[in-house]
Amino acid sequence: MSMHLGLLTSGGDCPGLNAALRAVGRAAQDCYGMRLTGFRNGFRGLAQDQSVELDSKQLSGILTLGGTILGTSRDKPHRMSIGGRILDMTPSIIETYKRHNLDALVCLGGGGTQKNALRLQHAGLNVVTLPKTIDNDIVRTDRSFGFDTALDIATEAIDRLHSTATSHNRIIVVEVMGHRAGWLALEAGVAGGADVILIPEKPYDANNVAGAIQARTRQGKRFSIIVIAEGALSQDDARIVAARLKKFYNTQRVNHAIRLTRQLENLVGQESRLTILGHLQRGGTPSSADRVLATRLGTACAENVAEGRFGIMLALQGNDIVPVPLEEVAGSRKLVPPDHPLVRSAEMVGTSFGC
Repeated sequence: MSMHLGLLTSGGDCPGLNAALRAVGRAAQDCYGMRLTGFRNGFRGLAQDQSVELDSKQLSGILTLGGTILGTSRDKPHRMSIGGRILDMTPSIIETYKRHNLDALVCLGGGGTQKNALRLQHAGLNVVTLPKTIDNDIVRTDRSFGFDTALDIATEAIDRLHSTATSHNRIIVVEVMGHRAGWLALEAGVAGGADVILIPEKPYDANNVAGAIQARTRQGKRFSIIVIAEGALSQDDARIVAARLKKFYNTQRVNHAIRLTRQLENLVGQESRLTILGHLQRGGTPSSADRVLATRLGTACAENVAEGRFGIMLALQGNDIVPVPLEEVAGSRKLVPPDHPLVRSAEMVGTSFGC
């Protein structure tokens, strides 16, 4: 009998999800004769059996579409809000899995999805995951799909802001996504020629940032571009964050960019403006690189399921797509090392990290 796969997308949306669904589905159906059932709205749809049969017609024409045709949510199987109560919906998920006679569940998502998938594996389900996130912070994979598109969008925004910065002799602060990891800010900052890059892994001092801008002024340069990750911290904030981490991030991750912009205007005496890119970075058509990566990951997923490999995440390592045990992924985060070669390259071309 042919195998039966369940598919869902979980966590924040990002470009490439539909490309990955298409790749899993087409390879599974055309190469291995598998049946496919999609579950809407992430793990919530799995718990409540919000299912839809996926056939070639539904998978057609979605390669270039942003978002996800299945919808998504940040619900956790073991802590789901149902009717105003927080419930463990793992038993309901297992029941849905068995009701549909699934042979495996494919979960497309970021760091939280890897943890939730591992919990379901421990509950007895056959699970395979694909890594997506614009933050590129999933361990054991060189790239997650969604990152390249977000990088292109952020870089284009920085390019466009250069013209207004030069025209008005301004300091332009550009906030990009990156809650705990600074990969997007680092690469977009380098690609966009930012003068200062501020990332969560390297707490900054506003006086050092101001000093870097003043040094540019002494060289006759009339504008500055600062790229800051949403989760970047000043050195003062970093000292207190450990004691109240969750509360701090939930209340300060937008305000800190506003505060820094005002500080720089006072310290430097130069007009400063803040642009927050926000969800623009997560939407729209996926880049060609993300379409290719999503396709490679999706087809490798079908291959591994057909060969009976479960409890794994498919990862890009070098030029190869390899299976990585979920135990080695869940609960970990890939951060920017202080001595990363790109950090060194940025410093060598004169970029300040404010520390």
